[in-house]
Amino acid sequence: MLLAGPGAILVTLVLLAGTPLWLPGGAAGIDNLALPLVLAPLIWALLFFHACLDRNLARVALIAGTLLLIHGGMVAARFMGSAPVVEKAL
Repeated sequence: MLLAGPGAILVTLVLLAGTPLWLPGGAAGIDNLALPLVLAPLIWALLFFHACLDRNLARVALIAGTLLLIHGGMVAARFMGSAPVVEKAL
């Protein structure tokens, strides 16, 4: 129940935060922001139904945990590695 409810929402939010880091931007430079927002319900639905329908709970936790760690690590690395805008301007 935790993997299908709050777990699926948490992993979806982390995936939304990490997707613009590896998704290429379009001509206007906003496709890497708009596409994850459009795909958010699909990502959540996939995680939710996978947690509800898979008989192996360990596999569900492994897949959700792997996605969470990979995208969470990318977001953390992005924030830890970049300097604030004020310091870059000076």
